[in-house]
Amino acid sequence: MRLKLISCEVLYREMCAAVARSPHQVDLEFLPKGLHDLGGDAMRARLQEMADRVDPHSYDAILLGYALCGNGVAGLASRALPLVIPRAHDCIALLMGSRERYRVYFENNPGVYFRSTGWLERGENLDQSILGTVRDRTGACYTLGDLIARYGEDNGRYLFEQFSSYQRHYRQLTFIATGVEPDDRFERQALDEAARRGWRFESLRGDLRFFEKLVGGEWDENEFLVVPPGWRVKPTYDGGVIDKEPIP
Repeated sequence: MRLKLISCEVLYREMCAAVARSPHQVDLEFLPKGLHDLGGDAMRARLQEMADRVDPHSYDAILLGYALCGNGVAGLASRALPLVIPRAHDCIALLMGSRERYRVYFENNPGVYFRSTGWLERGENLDQSILGTVRDRTGACYTLGDLIARYGEDNGRYLFEQFSSYQRHYRQLTFIATGVEPDDRFERQALDEAARRGWRFESLRGDLRFFEKLVGGEWDENEFLVVPPGWRVKPTYDGGVIDKEPIP
């Protein structure tokens, strides 16, 4: 088969490693991490645009290196080629290699924040075309000084407190090592971040099986949704995560 893969750049190293071992010809295209921060509607619109541009005469299927991702794939429609999407809520389950493993770990480690090679290497450098929008919507990348200069002392401090309040819910940072790391630099970076925030640190072995099965054409129904032309993705809010429905 010849397959087109559209993936989040946070998964760049893992996807490239899996594609290198795939029995199929896989052409890759990566989108910036900041797409998530624009919200589900904007993310879906960009993914739909990318999928619609794929030549149906050159490929057998379109693979998405995304999970449900805050409903970013909800409503995504298959026009002329099947869409293949992992059944997972977010990329952490993909990096762990199992929805169940992710669920159990999350339940046993409340207040955990995850990092991976991709999140550290690419997650902090937002594409300039969307950086301004992300900043305005989420406050990401603004320092206290930035906000004070823009909104004044009192308002700036208030906004900084609101934008950074999410960090109070975390007590642990877990680095997921998938085996594609060139050395220990990313794990050390994650360890330093945990120490700086006063969080407990753990390194966890990840698994490339989701990536390898996606690009290897092993799309069993329990772990992958195959959306045929004329259908679209819908969230199910259950163990299956996503399903398909006919386009009205």
